[in-house]
Amino acid sequence: MGIILETERLILREFKLSDAQKFYELNSDWEVMKYTGEGEFNSVGAAEELIRNYSDYEKNGFGRNTVILKSLGEIIGWCGLKKHADGMIDLGYRLFKKDWNKGYAAESSRAIIGFGFLNYEIEEIVGRADEKNIASIRVLEKVGMKFWKKESCEGIEGSLYYRINQKEWQRINKEL
Repeated sequence: MGIILETERLILREFKLSDAQKFYELNSDWEVMKYTGEGEFNSVGAAEELIRNYSDYEKNGFGRNTVILKSLGEIIGWCGLKKHADGMIDLGYRLFKKDWNKGYAAESSRAIIGFGFLNYEIEEIVGRADEKNIASIRVLEKVGMKFWKKESCEGIEGSLYYRINQKEWQRINKEL
């Protein structure tokens, strides 16, 4: 359960059972959960169960990761990739409200996209957001994703899909 990667301000690592309390708190904030289409954890035990049964690292070599603010050593949320049954790989992130609008979502997302393209045979990464979630849409655009389509997603009727392929990611990073 080691560190996956580090950015200037963040550490991204695999989930640990000790993250359960923070994940419970994160998923208990209705503003954080508003656009996710997911329900809240009903207890810390439910968060522990999710972590105990989380098998994406073993199945795919990658998954969602705990995001830690280096300066405080504090968990601020999670960010990572998820491989779906249809083969689609999506970028996901969730941060505590107090950590919004500080660039952490874009910073961790940009790093995890690069990690995915450089370390795995991933051709394309997709990001999805409720059309009313303007902040999340901005994050997807900041990391270089382009609008692809509008389609229902896991109970969210107005989901906007964005995507980036490895070739486009390489082009963007050469320009930086």
